[in-house]
Amino acid sequence: MKALLIVACVLSSTTLALAETPQERLTDAAEVFSEVMSTPDRGIPQDLLNKAECVIIIPGLKQAAFVVGGEYGQGFAECRKTSGSGWGAPAAVKMEGGSVGFQIGGSSTDLIMLVMDRRGMNKLMQDKITLGADASVAAGPVGRSANAATDVKLSAEILAWSRARGLFAGIALNGATLRPDEEANAKLYGRKMNTREVIMSNMQPPAVGRQLITELERYSARQTSGGTATREKR
Repeated sequence: MKALLIVACVLSSTTLALAETPQERLTDAAEVFSEVMSTPDRGIPQDLLNKAECVIIIPGLKQAAFVVGGEYGQGFAECRKTSGSGWGAPAAVKMEGGSVGFQIGGSSTDLIMLVMDRRGMNKLMQDKITLGADASVAAGPVGRSANAATDVKLSAEILAWSRARGLFAGIALNGATLRPDEEANAKLYGRKMNTREVIMSNMQPPAVGRQLITELERYSARQTSGGTATREKR
């Protein structure tokens, strides 16, 4: 009976998570990113964000450690436009996996991942990507500068961070999978699309997605040909 009660509670919480609309999750993703980046000396290093090709945000990853020891979350991938001018439309993604390094059983965790190069970006656009197998992933360093980061971290295709119970830190995500959330994309854009179709298109982002793009433009910069960092145009 006790086991059935636990299962019922987990299913209930999962149902509530799934009931959240893509529009609400986009707003949550923007707020998570803004809160992390505005924390003095505890955010994602600026130099890493400037170099990143894509940012993936999974707000409120749900854990069901008492039943299957796994995680499930829905969020968005934002990539720089191929023209290099600003950020494109957000593509909805789903994250699933077994034990991926969390030690906070049963809680909700915000995840932020940076895709550091074009090779990692191309892998992100596949139908399914397993972190640590299809793409190298490392726990990202915390702070305003990545100078203290190891060469291993800086050579990874994807760097990952988590925030739970007020703590923000790099996290290991080996074994977790990312795949397109075509149903969520349909609710945002009017038809089912995979990650590649959204990222490689020139479509306008939904109105609710402007908040996330504004926050990314606020905190990210690109190196110019002269070697100086410039903010993305807002």
